[in-house]
Amino acid sequence: MGKWHDVTAEGDIKPGGFALLETDDLTAAVFNVDGTLYAIEDVCTHDGAELAGGPVVGDQVVCPRHGARFCLRTGRALTPPAYAAVQTFPVRTREGRIEVELPD
Repeated sequence: MGKWHDVTAEGDIKPGGFALLETDDLTAAVFNVDGTLYAIEDVCTHDGAELAGGPVVGDQVVCPRHGARFCLRTGRALTPPAYAAVQTFPVRTREGRIEVELPD
């Protein structure tokens, strides 16, 4: 079980948008896909580039550097040049705030 971290107010992440949560250990990106929130580690497993800011196509984010696609639901790498999945994290809305659970 991890620790829940505050990201932003409910409603701040518009459909198609994202918000970042930065800790000492990692950066998570929270994406809004048609009203459903998904959180993944904000790093392409191919070369370490940030994924946030890349195009979101359905439930996939496209790495802005080399075009690898990752499933926002599962973290799975869907296209080369990435082959390893990114980590996903639970997301919840609590008392008007969006929170992400990160490992301790």
